[in-house]
Parts: sequence; C-alpha cells; structure tokens
Amino acid sequence: MQREEPPVMTTGLERIAAKARGEPKLRFTSLAHHITKERVWENLCQIPAKSAAGVDGETVTETKESFEEWIAGMLQSVHREGYRAPEIRRVYIPKPGKQEMRPLGVPTVADRALQRSASQVLSAIYEQDFLPCSFGGRTGRGAHQALATLHERIAGGKIQWVLEADLKNFFGSLSHEWMLRFVEHRVGDQRLISLIRRWLKAGVLEDGEIHPSEEGTPQGGSISVLLSNVYLHYVLDLWFERVVKPRLRGEACMVRYIDDFVLCFQYRADALRAQEALAKRLRRFSLTLEPTKTKLVELVASRIDTRANVAVNARRRFTSWGLPCTALAIKKATFGLECVRKSHDCDARSCGCRTRCGGGGTCRSGSR
Repeated sequence: MQREEPPVMTTGLERIAAKARGEPKLRFTSLAHHITKERVWENLCQIPAKSAAGVDGETVTETKESFEEWIAGMLQSVHREGYRAPEIRRVYIPKPGKQEMRPLGVPTVADRALQRSASQVLSAIYEQDFLPCSFGGRTGRGAHQALATLHERIAGGKIQWVLEADLKNFFGSLSHEWMLRFVEHRVGDQRLISLIRRWLKAGVLEDGEIHPSEEGTPQGGSISVLLSNVYLHYVLDLWFERVVKPRLRGEACMVRYIDDFVLCFQYRADALRAQEALAKRLRRFSLTLEPTKTKLVELVASRIDTRANVAVNARRRFTSWGLPCTALAIKKATFGLECVRKSHDCDARSCGCRTRCGGGGTCRSGSR
C-alpha cells in the first residue's frame, strides 16, 4: 500500500504567486487582507534602528513602542480606503563621484512599515510577470547579477553595439495616471489602488513648506522601487522584447537595473532604429532620455578598451544606488583589466580582485 505524502502547507503570498504565475492575465480583487498587523510588525522590526525619522520626528524605537496605539487605526483606514499618507521629508545626498545632489524622500517610520508590507503583497504578483532583463529591488537580482548578465551577452554573443541610455529625472517624471493604469492590469482591489494613489499624491516637506506631488514618486520610499519596476516593465521591457526585437535584423538584448539600462545590438542600423523608436516610446509616457549621458558605443575588433569603457560607465550607473564595486567586477573579472578603486570599500568577493584593497587608495592588483 502506497503511503500518501502529507500536504504541503503554503502561505497566502505563495498561493498568490502560484495563481499569478499560472494565470498571467488574472486581476486580483482581494489583496488588502494580506496586509496584517503581524506583517506590518515584522517589516517594522526590519527597519534599522538608526534610520532617519519622517515628518513626525518619531524614531524607529519610538514607533515600535507605540505600535499598539496606531496599528489598528492604520489598518482600518486602509480597508475603508481612507488612509492618509503622511508627507515625505525631502533630504539631499551626494551622488557617488559627483558634486550633484540626489533628492531622497523619507517617509515616517510607520508609513515605511506599511509600504514594505504592501510591496511584499504586490511583489508576489509582479515577480511572476517581470522579465529576465529586469534587475534591482528584487531578491537575488541585484547589481552583480545585472552586470554578470551583461558580460555574458557581450562576451558570448554577436553583440557589437551598446546603447547606454540614461533617463532624465525618472523618479520625478513618471506619470501618476499611467502608473495606476499599469497597476490595474493585475490589481483589482480598490483598497490597494487607493493606497498607491495616496502614496503617489503625498506632499513633500522641504524647507518648512509642503509641496503637492502631481508627478513622480519619491526616491527612497519602499514602494517606490517596486512601482518603478512596474512602470518600466510596461513602458520598456515588454515593448523591447515583443515589439522591437522581432523587427531587428540581428541579435539584441537589454539589461535594466531599475531606471538604468543598456541596449545591446549586433548591427549598428538596428541600434540606430531602436534608439529613435525608444525616444518616441518614452515621450508617450512622460519620460525623456538625457542626451548628454546617452550614447552608442561600438565594440571594435580588439574589444578590450571599448569594453572597459562600457564597464566604467556601468559602474557609474549601478553604483549610483549604493552598490559599490559591481562594475569593477566586470572591469577586472570580465575584461582582465586593473581594478581602480574609488571612494568605496572593495574586496576579493565584490570586485573580482585576488587581493584585498587597503584603506583609501587604489587597487591595482594586476592579477588575471
């Protein structure tokens, strides 16, 4: 007599993921009940204790201590579509290796925990939809994996041309209307739609004044990375895979890390056609390319110097999210060139060098 296997217990989010994977056109109409008191507490506990406070001035420790006082009211407001997202505190941080400053939005700690919880629920759906070219803000698909994929396609294929694309003020430009339309392709629960709309419309506190938010999403909120990936999934990823690639003569691929991406082509004519079409496509969705930072690079016969330049530019792009040494991994391990250390810590595991960088200088191990 054959013994039956015990049933495998699955969580609610695992069931959502399985459903999303099996039915790619299904709209989920009941999701808000997965944002529970336990989930919000769990995400609150994952916020570092020294994280900056939002407009209410409450620290992580203070927010934990008062958890029982605010959690019930927060969840009730979510279910009745009446949640009022607190204003975002605007701060500026220097861009790596530049004198420019990057604006960041700092939500309140409690709102941050709610954003993380909603992001977990939505990610159960969208992780089944996102394409292999998409990296950043996703488990197991960080900057190192993005650069490894880029290396594999350039080194092992017929790629001769690389279009390095830079979106101008992406987080401050994306359309709220299009964003909500994209989310509604998969989310039919109006409680979640209302919550996202209120996060998008939350005002920004800067220099003592509250500024209304009519476009964009603050860079720094937990929900912002997911929404950005959803936006570019529809605007860029699906378009390139389903519309552009079938119309090209040669091989082509894309690697995108949140709002930074490169397009790779076998033929120059394909690259030029795609570049022209890309500009038109982005304009339709309130996005534009930064002309001074967007360029087409030829990978010549020797391919060493040019590929090194691609790696250096990739470092600039992918370290802009605080992920040091990623492009150095390509520059060293992929192209066999020196690993030039900038203002970040570098070790054998992160940059591909066989020796560890020291205090604050330059790593030129020369190892092959």
